[in-house]
Amino acid sequence: MKSTQRASDLNAMSTDQLSDELVNLKKEQFNLRFQRATGQLENTGRVRQVRRDIARVKTLQRQKAAAAKA
Repeated sequence: MKSTQRASDLNAMSTDQLSDELVNLKKEQFNLRFQRATGQLENTGRVRQVRRDIARVKTLQRQKAAAAKA
């Protein structure tokens, strides 16, 4: 998702969908880092958004894993 994600949208996703979303966000993060290194990055705030979205997805993955164990 390109726009800012809401926790409720991510919470509705399955673990497989969260894994796919994490892969997409990591790819976007790589591309943003590459753009920053080459001086082509225009929206510098997007780096922070992507980093936080990655943390949000990882948190939900851990919560769902803990809930499955219990």
